Formats: sequence, C-alpha cells, structure tokens
Amino acid sequence: MPSNVTSPSISHFNEPFITALDSAAPINAQDDPKYYARYPRSLITTSNLDTFMTGTGSAIYNHLTPLLEGTNHELILVTCFWARSASLDTLTRILCHLSDKAIRRGTDKIRVRLCFSSLSIFQKLFHKQAVTGQSYPPEVWVKKLGLPDPKDLGGLDLKIKSIFILPFSVMHPKFMIIDRKDVVLPSCNISWEEWSEGAATMSGPVVDQFLKFYFTFWERKQDVPTSAWTAEVVGDAVGQTENHGSLKSISQLSASKIPTVFLPSPHRRNPRLRPFASTNSILAPPTPLNTFILTLFAKAERSIRIQTPNVTAPPILSAILAALARGVDVQILTSERLMILEQLVTAGTTTSRCIKKLIKRYTNLTQGNATPPVTDEEAAIAPIKPGRLDVAYFEPIGGPKKRGTEGGEPQQSHLKLTMVDDEVLVLGSGNLDRASWFTSQELGVAFFDKEVVKKVAGAVDEATRGRSRVVFKSEGLR
Repeated sequence: MPSNVTSPSISHFNEPFITALDSAAPINAQDDPKYYARYPRSLITTSNLDTFMTGTGSAIYNHLTPLLEGTNHELILVTCFWARSASLDTLTRILCHLSDKAIRRGTDKIRVRLCFSSLSIFQKLFHKQAVTGQSYPPEVWVKKLGLPDPKDLGGLDLKIKSIFILPFSVMHPKFMIIDRKDVVLPSCNISWEEWSEGAATMSGPVVDQFLKFYFTFWERKQDVPTSAWTAEVVGDAVGQTENHGSLKSISQLSASKIPTVFLPSPHRRNPRLRPFASTNSILAPPTPLNTFILTLFAKAERSIRIQTPNVTAPPILSAILAALARGVDVQILTSERLMILEQLVTAGTTTSRCIKKLIKRYTNLTQGNATPPVTDEEAAIAPIKPGRLDVAYFEPIGGPKKRGTEGGEPQQSHLKLTMVDDEVLVLGSGNLDRASWFTSQELGVAFFDKEVVKKVAGAVDEATRGRSRVVFKSEGLR
C-alpha cells in the first residue's frame, strides 16, 4: 500500500533534519559532492522497495545474478573493497554474460562502470591523491583486478576507476544501478569475507538520487542523466523486472511510493582526532547521513535498534545515552573483535572499549549516579525512568572458522541497519564508527514505512538467530 508522504511521523523527523542541514549549508557547500548543500530538501524523495535479502556477500551476489544479467544498456557498480573472491567470480560471469548478450544482439555495447576505493595497502599508499581518481586500462584487468581477458568482454563499453584519499578517506558506499531503473543497495563489498550482510532492491524516483550522486562524484559531470522513471532515456526493454522473482532467500517487500530520504556523507581528509577530549565535545561533520542519524536518535520516542560492525563514533555514543535517559529502549548488535587494527588507527579505541564505557555510563544513570541530559523543560520537572539497554556481540554458530572453512556460516556481522520507533529504517554503507562519521565517504537511505520496518526486522532476526552473545541486558528496569 502507498504510504502517506505527509504523515506526522515523517515530518516529526524530516523537518528538524532539514532545519539542521540548512544551518550547516556554509560548511557542506565545501564538500564533494555538495549539490544538495543549498537545497537539502531535494534529498527527500520516494521509492518502491522490492526485496530485502540477507546472507553472506557471496550468497547475495549469487542471488543478484539474474537481476544483473538482465541489464540491457547500462550497469553501474560502486563498491569500497575489491578482492579476488567468490563474489568477484560471480561478477566476472555476469560481465561475460552481458558481453555475449550485446554481441548476439548486434546492438550497441552495454555500458559498464566499475568503481572502487580499496584494493591493497600498496595501492592506497601510492594512489593518485585527487577525487578524479585513477583509471585501469584493459592490459591490467586480468593481473591486477582478476577480471576476464578484455577479448572476452568485447560486447562491453567497460571503464574502471578507483578513488582513495590519504590518510583514511575511503569511498565506502556500495550500490548498483541497472539500466537507470533498478538499484541494489548492499552492505557487502566484492570481497572474500564470509560475513552476515544485507541488500535491498528498489526502483522509482529514488533512482534519480543514486544517478546524481554517481555522476556528480565518479564521473565529475554536472549535467546528470535522469532515470528511466523520469524519462525513458535507455530504451523500452530497460530493467527486466521479472528477474526479481528468481532471487531466493529474500523477503518480498513490494512496497510502493515509500517516503524516502537519500543520505550522502562526503569524505573528509582531516580525522579531527582529539584523544583527550570528552565524548560530548566531539562534533561530527554535519553531513546529511550524520545529521539524519543524530536527528533520529534525538527525536526517538520508544525504541532504537542498531546493527553495525563497530561503534566508536563519539557523537553516536552520546546520542545513545541521551536517548536512554529520555526513556527510549536501545538494542545494539555489534562486533567484539572486527578490524581491531583499523579501529585503533582511525579511532584510537575499539568497539569493546566503547561498549564497556557506554554500559558503565548507563549503569550510573540507572542508579542515579549521573545527571541525565536534559532536553526540555518537562524532562527537568518530571525525571523519566531510563530506557532498557540491550547489547550483544555477533558470533557464528559453532564458533569462528578459518578462511576457506566457513561452510557458508557468516563469521562476523557487516550489515549496517538502524530502526527507530518501528517507523523508520536506515540502510546503506555507514557504520557507527569514527571512520564512517569523520573521514570515509558513505551513503545511506532512510525509508518511512511501518510494514517495511517490520518485514526487514523479521528477516534480520532470522539471519541472526543463534548468532549472538548477550553482553548486557537491562531486564526489569521498566
């Protein structure tokens, strides 16, 4: 059923978000991309959510094969990490299929654009330091990138580019655009990690947002093409939607005209590391994604559900504690030991340390040993009982396995998901760690639909059943 674009729950979150972005326009006007800075309301759109799937990255790429092989004119794939893997093997088969299709048709070549940020430590150290990035000629596709021989891709107009800015600015988004009509928003990279992931497929006006983000940043174009939903610019056979039905292990959402907010988060070179500053004094860049998440947490009335690989961003930790103090229940599923070295380098701390500190501050709050953040006069007059805090670490069934012996069992959780008040769902590439909040380029999408939230929550519950270890559970506080 179509959602009501003007429902109170949407304006409850969106208007404070737009107001905050309007105030941050002078700062955001210096970003790249920055097209939304002077008119942030342009990020509000609608979408048709088709499916949401869970599984390992390799399984998700397998499930997406029919949709991607249905490409007739153009496939854009943006990812962060690129590595030889089962996912890359699947992609190479898809590229060969598309090339053969174009040759058999005898029509124009199918346009394919592959974009990534991280290939290896060596690549990042010696990468061209400009947002124009560096391109990869056909003669290096096989040896450097693990792609098929160019002679086997004669039906493709294929270009490959990477962008990375030292010291920590990876371009972290992951998305695919098929024939400017369908979009896939996965959490997984083209990588060997067997982690628990998620992916949503969508269509509708939101596709224009993805196209603008892609062409403005990756192709440095101001004259951005529109989607097939706005103008039939790529032919009559664009986006064969019957392929959606051949996907497996998915939750059919079939929700149309969902109020949606597109949430880019440009990279920053300066990590603003302040190791001795208090958590409350560290302010994150006011990007749309950062601002929206903080607005969600500030306006939450009942519940916040978080699933993220890591939690080390100081503004998020402060926002979580403030929500708990207002009586909002918070549920967190994260990782105890994921990318420890990366956390120490980019954040100067780890998720396990931050979780311990959060639990300690929360315990002090519930025992009356701390002054809760006061957000309005009513809270100051009538103290509210703190909300429940539930924290768990993701753990694979049967314990951790070495690479190559996972047997399809996800070893870590890499899904990035936020749900608030069972009304709002945010998916995308953004973790709740310091790298995502301060230096990496990220991309999120927020959906306002109670039924979608319910179905996605059910799918994630199923994917994580038996795969978590409780760290803290505040039963009986309410």
